[in-house]
Amino acid sequence: MSLRRSPTPGPPTRRPPSPLNNGSPQLNAAPADQIRLLDVQALDVRLQQLAHKRRSLPEHAEIETLNKDLTQLRDLLVAAQTEESDCAREQTKAEQDVDQVRQRATRDQQRLDSGAVTSPKDLANLQHEIVSLAKRQGDLEDVVLEVMERRESAQERVNELTERVASVQSKIDDATGRRDAAFEEIDREVASVTKEREVVAGSVPADLLKLYDKLRAQQGGIGAAKLYARTCQGCRQELAITELNEVRSAAPDTVVRCENCRRILVRTAESGL
Repeated sequence: MSLRRSPTPGPPTRRPPSPLNNGSPQLNAAPADQIRLLDVQALDVRLQQLAHKRRSLPEHAEIETLNKDLTQLRDLLVAAQTEESDCAREQTKAEQDVDQVRQRATRDQQRLDSGAVTSPKDLANLQHEIVSLAKRQGDLEDVVLEVMERRESAQERVNELTERVASVQSKIDDATGRRDAAFEEIDREVASVTKEREVVAGSVPADLLKLYDKLRAQQGGIGAAKLYARTCQGCRQELAITELNEVRSAAPDTVVRCENCRRILVRTAESGL
């Protein structure tokens, strides 16, 4: 942005209240200083735009959505890991039960084969127990197989979710990298514009700049506006004929205010006066 330069201004003077100033004490500043205020305003608008751009980067929404997906996937992964762990413990218990039954059946079979049991009743009982143990072993082995199937399914689910978590995390990392790169670019421009603003604002009379900053805080970031074709560029309202006549008759160094929005009105060759 080119800087409009003028001789170093003297301190602004104050005159009695005027309708152009909404009853406030009249502030005066050289026309060049008032025009320079538009340069300050343009830089402040650019800083506002950069702040909005920083807040509105598409990566913000992308990262937020991905983080929600990641949270859900991690919850599912924890549930799958818990299920796999439970199945592992259940499988271990079932295999121990099978082993215990197998060992008992082996001992019974050895007793039967040894001939040490001679009583017909004891032999019958022993044979019956061996048959029962064989059935029990078969049932328990079926349980082991069923648990193994459930565990295998849980492991597959864990592997699938682990891959999905890694994929989403990779997307988050990529979006975060793009966001941070955009931050760096925006912040560099903010630093440049801020420095330029300090230089330009430093050439504006202190009282005028103080009024501008006060109005800018009150009026959504716009404290000074050009009067263009009889219209305030701050509120986009055309001046009423009485207000227009007052502006026409005002001295060039009079700091005038918009009757509608109270912003500082800066007169230029395009004001249509």
